[in-house]
Amino acid sequence: MSFNAPVFLPELKARLAELGLVESAPVQDALFEPLSQGRDVLVAASTGSGKTLGYLLPLLNRRLQANAGQQPCTLIIVPTRELVTQLADVLSGFSSLLKPCKVVAISGGKSINTQLMSLRGGADFLLATPGRLLDVIAHRGLAVADVDILILDEADRLLGDGFEEQVDELVALFKPEQRVMVSATYSRKVRAKAGWLLKKPVIIDLAEDAPAITHRAIQVDEQRRGDLLVTLLSDGRLSTPALIFTADRKGAEKLAGKLSKASISSAVLHGKLSMAQRASVLKRLQDGKLQALVATDLAARGIDVPSLPLVINHDLPRSVALYTHRMGRTARAGQSGEAISLVDINAEAHLALIEKRLSLSIARERIDGFEPLNTLRPSRAPVDGNGGIKGHRMSKKDKLRAAAARSHGDPDDTGR
Repeated sequence: MSFNAPVFLPELKARLAELGLVESAPVQDALFEPLSQGRDVLVAASTGSGKTLGYLLPLLNRRLQANAGQQPCTLIIVPTRELVTQLADVLSGFSSLLKPCKVVAISGGKSINTQLMSLRGGADFLLATPGRLLDVIAHRGLAVADVDILILDEADRLLGDGFEEQVDELVALFKPEQRVMVSATYSRKVRAKAGWLLKKPVIIDLAEDAPAITHRAIQVDEQRRGDLLVTLLSDGRLSTPALIFTADRKGAEKLAGKLSKASISSAVLHGKLSMAQRASVLKRLQDGKLQALVATDLAARGIDVPSLPLVINHDLPRSVALYTHRMGRTARAGQSGEAISLVDINAEAHLALIEKRLSLSIARERIDGFEPLNTLRPSRAPVDGNGGIKGHRMSKKDKLRAAAARSHGDPDDTGR
């Protein structure tokens, strides 16, 4: 479908043309009719496929068609404040069409009093992280009856990583006319929640339309991964800018420092940075001023750079889902991309599990001068009778604390 199709109002078509948007993506075609009709929808589509505009455009079109008067409040819940900012930026591109139209973004890291003030008189679009939204409701800053459309974006993550109880509490408070769940994957948990949350939903599964990503794995000793990256980035064997994922904040800062000392323009992105610092780093990346951005998994859902050619796993992600979302930062908007994992012998089993779950076959390769020498470490025997190491599993309370920390400004604090 073209954005010039008759279903789009002239003013919306004109704005889309100004933004350089002419042809719609498959997920946008699939979502337009059911969302325009007010149907509940469960949609799964790969990262970078255009899901955000897919659900926003029908809602914007409906608002333009509606008669003057009270408009419904659309609440969009997302897992990170970066996504709140990203959504606000997308909506700002259409704000001139919708007068009056009030967009309010609430998330951790900013004064709740300021956000409560911004909600006085309500909002047409409310963008929020779960923890801060619960705080706002507790402060009587939002009348839950005003919410007519509820969207859970990145539903797979909202139902994990310690957010699930918060999300359960929130969805039980609202009685909207229309509910939408947006996800990159149809996990069992997403399907189960959809059966409880949605009423006779239209189910759209485009997750099989995988982006054009070439997956590679370089075998290298754990302690030499940084040196390998310096070599490959310095001699031009890796595409840039590269987004490099580490397991934690300290690892990200250490690696970024190593790259900078080797005259590789780099920066770091993690949960301890202020919103202004994060915005500055992302702008440098988007403007092509960085060869490498070293990030924690905070960035796996909050970075949208259409021309990002390469994602590197300095540390393998903890879960298969995180691998999917990390890789989703490249090959966006129909482009191709590359994903490289640096794998020590002791991480081979974890990579093999990722391959199995995602039906991938990733060839192993070695780089001259960096041939691996490490040997397998002895495995740690379970001691708690449940197949795990006692004391190394997060309790439910710890998971909730971790989720709250992420929504309130410290996404890298895992609670461990």
